Amino acid sequence: MKKLAIMWVLILTTFLSFADNPSTVKIKTSAICEMCKERIEKRLAFTKGVKDVNLNLDDKVVSVTYNPKKTNVEALKKVITETGYDADDVQKNEEAHSKLPSCCQKTSKGMKH
Repeated sequence: MKKLAIMWVLILTTFLSFADNPSTVKIKTSAICEMCKERIEKRLAFTKGVKDVNLNLDDKVVSVTYNPKKTNVEALKKVITETGYDADDVQKNEEAHSKLPSCCQKTSKGMKH
């Protein structure tokens, strides 16, 4: 009986360790400044299934670690585009983009970041 209990604990532990295997994706954005970075990271951080977010402004790529059982790459891109930014080949939501501060709009001219 003791061996059976130990075996079940081992099987359950093994099963649970594979159940929450996170994935990481890199998405190219149209972020420009620290305000953009803050906005995108915050929106993604509050997305169900997202475990970690980091946007590198040098290459404008956001790295997102997420639980694939709770969200997917398309949903993550949708969050970014609905925030007003491009996400890889998915275009920004124009209405959301127009509500961004002028320095965060990729059509703004003369703003230095």
